[in-house]
Amino acid sequence: MKILYDREEDILTLTLSEEGHIDHAEQVESIILHLNEADQPVLLEILHASDFLADVLKTSLQPEKAAA
Repeated sequence: MKILYDREEDILTLTLSEEGHIDHAEQVESIILHLNEADQPVLLEILHASDFLADVLKTSLQPEKAAA
């Protein structure tokens, strides 16, 4: 896996597989998953990465709520 961050564009790119070519992509909010012909993930892009990672850290550092 390769991880690249473009500071100018604020995009985090994770290369998940070097095999196959990107055939299509699916986007949900700021996350784009690029898939090959067999619908296997090849590349993951996170747009507005600094905001995304800040939210992930904030969520992961919050204490767990006790079950009611």
